Amino acid sequence: MIPSTKPAKPASNGESEKGTATDPKKGQMGEGSYEGTRDYQKSVKDYLQEADVQRDAKAARPSSAAEASEMDRAEKEARSHSHAPGK
Repeated sequence: MIPSTKPAKPASNGESEKGTATDPKKGQMGEGSYEGTRDYQKSVKDYLQEADVQRDAKAARPSSAAEASEMDRAEKEARSHSHAPGK
């Protein structure tokens, strides 16, 4: 099969070929989109207003000394990759 030599047509409405997050047929929007940030912030706000945060915190506690040790090890490993102060 011979590849086409025609140049790709640009989108007629000024959108990139990647499209938007609201139109998956056109691809997906890149990381750090304003829409994605708004959706995330709304989700966090809704969670904090409606969820039982104390119950969720208790459920996330380690259930044994071995699990606590593994969580500490994992946290230290993650912090070793951080460039943030206080690691």
